[in-house]
Amino acid sequence: MQHHDSTVLSADSVAPDEIAHFSDLAARWWDPSGPMRPLHAMNDLRIQWSLRHLVAPEDAQGARRTLLDIGCGAGLASEAFARAGFEVTGIDAAQAAITAGRLHLRQHPLPASAGPLAYRCGSAEELVAENARYDAISALEVIEHVTDPAAFLRMLGSLLRPGGVMVVSTMNRTWRSLAMAKIGAEYVLRLLPVGTHDWRKFITPAELGQYAAAAGLRVTDVAGMVPGLGGWRESRDMAVNYIAALVRD
Repeated sequence: MQHHDSTVLSADSVAPDEIAHFSDLAARWWDPSGPMRPLHAMNDLRIQWSLRHLVAPEDAQGARRTLLDIGCGAGLASEAFARAGFEVTGIDAAQAAITAGRLHLRQHPLPASAGPLAYRCGSAEELVAENARYDAISALEVIEHVTDPAAFLRMLGSLLRPGGVMVVSTMNRTWRSLAMAKIGAEYVLRLLPVGTHDWRKFITPAELGQYAAAAGLRVTDVAGMVPGLGGWRESRDMAVNYIAALVRD
């Protein structure tokens, strides 16, 4: 983490002249028709599928279970998991996204029934160094952006408690994903900024399974995610987007 980031660890400490910038960023992140609209479109499906496969938000004694949302951006999934009852830590390497998430949370407080939600700017490596452990981990549309996906999954596996569950959503490396997600979304439809994705870094379900096994994790379920007129839906078609549940036994 760069030194100057350490001075911007809460929304309260942001310079007044930057509040407007981060408020605008938060507004764009959270605008369903804004630059993040592909994430908004698939978010309900991602969350619903994840909640069916993760551990329950509370244990038998009623204590909240902890969830790490890695690569959380401005908190689209983090807020949803907190609403479901988890004690959520949202972490992202981009300070601007974290500040935007904090401002959105301040401007739109979660209901009293929600679990606590805390954001931090940082990396998985820092959490590993702190010997952090979580009951659940979500890594949604993140692994295709890291430099070493196998090492990334090993790190996340070490952050997961025995019996814990991790959900990973990503993009398959197929000709269809190249045509639809890369060329179609970025260049033709302009749904995403050009350069958002590197198709060569997309990960096949078989590769994800190999990385998981090497990390001491077991794939318990995998499903395709496809867009439709009524919104995104679960499918056996994993040629473009898919989501997987991994368990640490």
